[in-house]
Amino acid sequence: MKRNSTLTSPDGNSAFSIHDSTLTSSDGNSAFSIHDSTLTSSDDNSAFSIHNSALILASGSPRRREILSQLGIKFRVLVSGEEENPKCENPLDYPRENAVAKAMAVSRKEAGAVVLGFDTLVFLDDKPLGKPKDAADALRMLRALNGRSHKVITGVAIVQDGIILDASEEETEVIFRENSQQDLENYVNSKDPLDKAGAYGIQTQGARLIHSIRGCYYNVVGLPVARTLGMLEKLKLKV
Repeated sequence: MKRNSTLTSPDGNSAFSIHDSTLTSSDGNSAFSIHDSTLTSSDDNSAFSIHNSALILASGSPRRREILSQLGIKFRVLVSGEEENPKCENPLDYPRENAVAKAMAVSRKEAGAVVLGFDTLVFLDDKPLGKPKDAADALRMLRALNGRSHKVITGVAIVQDGIILDASEEETEVIFRENSQQDLENYVNSKDPLDKAGAYGIQTQGARLIHSIRGCYYNVVGLPVARTLGMLEKLKLKV
């Protein structure tokens, strides 16, 4: 919400002014404070939650949408369109930097909204593997991962009005089975790897390639549930 604004009812009979996180009626008889995404009356007899309609997922990932929906969180999607161009020296920090950039890009357009940004990368020997360019590149990545352990890191950012409220990351270790060349080729031919970091999806046919994981399963999918909920709770943002 913007300061020094006016909120008018659809019938035009009621108006409220908004100033310094206080909502006051035009007749001066009613006042509400806005704090921690809750609208509370001056007599403390009424409270309204406003946070759910203002929560934005800055990602077009259907997997992240599914996870948030599964958790019963109300949100809307606004894709940032931000180019991933991390500048930090340590590649392991790329996911967090990218998540912040995506959330910031959306936050600048949506005043008052709480924006969630995410970015997931696969790391082999601490070097990032993004999405494959084509089938040949996907097969190359899978051969490199085959029979080995690697990291999946997801950056999480919470931004409001262009201010970073919190930013963090979650790491999960994934260990591949010793898959045959034919197994890898069959998976690439399914087209499933082509839109996924590291060229596999643990929630789809890519599960056939995996021996085990250590850490959060949802992090490998793209949205670390416990990490995200913990960050929101720390900020007293009820979802």
